[in-house]
Amino acid sequence: MQDKTVIVTGAFGALGRVVARTLAGQGAKLALVDAAPTVPEALAAEFSAHLLLPGVDLADQGATQAMVAGALARYRTLDAVVNVAGAFRWETIADGDPATWDMLFTVNVKTALHVCRAALPHLLDRPGSRIVNIGAGAAGKAAAGMGAYAASKSAVLRLTEALSEEAKDRGVTVNAILPSIIDTPANRKDMPDADFSRWVTPEAIADVVAFLLSDAARAITGAGIPVMGRV
Repeated sequence: MQDKTVIVTGAFGALGRVVARTLAGQGAKLALVDAAPTVPEALAAEFSAHLLLPGVDLADQGATQAMVAGALARYRTLDAVVNVAGAFRWETIADGDPATWDMLFTVNVKTALHVCRAALPHLLDRPGSRIVNIGAGAAGKAAAGMGAYAASKSAVLRLTEALSEEAKDRGVTVNAILPSIIDTPANRKDMPDADFSRWVTPEAIADVVAFLLSDAARAITGAGIPVMGRV
């Protein structure tokens, strides 16, 4: 990853920050993007050598294109995109709000779509470039209360598969990671009685991201890779 330029979305969150830390540790130059209006002080200090882009609405196509243009203005080239930005809601179909489906498809699918579309022309200029999307293990089968979330993450996987077919003859790989429950402070708070040791850590996911961005993964594209811990 030395001197490779990578856009990471959702970079201020628990998983995004660990992905950024892992890639920075391997020498990548990062554009760290988030919808949060300000950069957390600790993150600003840790990633002071990188481009920090708060307040970006990736559901807006124009804002996403401007974000990619800003990354290119800083680094001149783009080698990879990691789409971490996303959201989760547990809500039954019978008692839930149909608006939740709209929200999850916007945050989980449309953001990834806009970033891929904005970045793709520049990635195609760099054979060996990469896209990694964060899906979910729930994309394979929805449990109770997971209908909207699972459907949106299944769409992320279908986006990954379709784009990989479109880009594979141009030297761009496109893959998705499908985690189980991620061991984050928010998930621990929501499920205090769970066995956290069974969950997958952000560090483990970040290691798989780094592998998929590396030359060692050059023959892998269109894959949905389960990263499940012991769930």
